[in-house]
Amino acid sequence: MIKAANTILYCSKWEDTVRFYRDQLKLPVNFSTDWFVEFSLNAMSRLSVADEKRASIKTSRGKGITLSWEVDRIDSAWTDTEKNGLAPTPIRKHPWGARFFFLFDPEGHRIEFWQSFADLT
Repeated sequence: MIKAANTILYCSKWEDTVRFYRDQLKLPVNFSTDWFVEFSLNAMSRLSVADEKRASIKTSRGKGITLSWEVDRIDSAWTDTEKNGLAPTPIRKHPWGARFFFLFDPEGHRIEFWQSFADLT
């Protein structure tokens, strides 16, 4: 059984990407070296950013990757990201029953923030 999950993004713009997740999205740092930073998303999920110059895997340059994060309050998440100097897309409605918006990190990875219509009461 899987106890925890960690997604690792290999980056050519590593320092910019670390600042994006740490300083603008305000994700807590769980572990850090001079080429690898692990952020906590929640108790069981993590997101790591690795410098491709020090890794055996190279960047995908954001192609084919979407990080999809369910949030408690979509409007607050949108406001927070805008206040932190990011450029969130407008909040839209998914036909499958959610409201969502996107951001892009410095590597071009798409981040989807979403909240279920059922949670909007």
